[in-house]
Amino acid sequence: MGFFKKKPSCENTTNGWVKKGREEKNTRVKILGSGCSSCEKLEKNTKEALEELGMKEEISHVRDFAEIAKYGVMSTPALVLDEKVLSYGKVLSKEEIKKIIQGE
Repeated sequence: MGFFKKKPSCENTTNGWVKKGREEKNTRVKILGSGCSSCEKLEKNTKEALEELGMKEEISHVRDFAEIAKYGVMSTPALVLDEKVLSYGKVLSKEEIKKIIQGE
């Protein structure tokens, strides 16, 4: 069966799965989604919001639907901060993202 084959773009390490040279589990900010235009727009807005807040966080983009399902998200795109889903199913504006991150 091919269900459990290792993906060629990933490698299994003792610390977990590593994609493109960075450990996904240590990333504070994540975008969950297939990589569609809505997901890309949310990622762009998130980057801009973080820059304006003076936060130099790396953003990872989770495209694996099995991983996305672990967050309980059924509608993408979704924004995750510190493993907590902040929003799903819509593209947040830069201002909305800033308010959420600041806890307003």
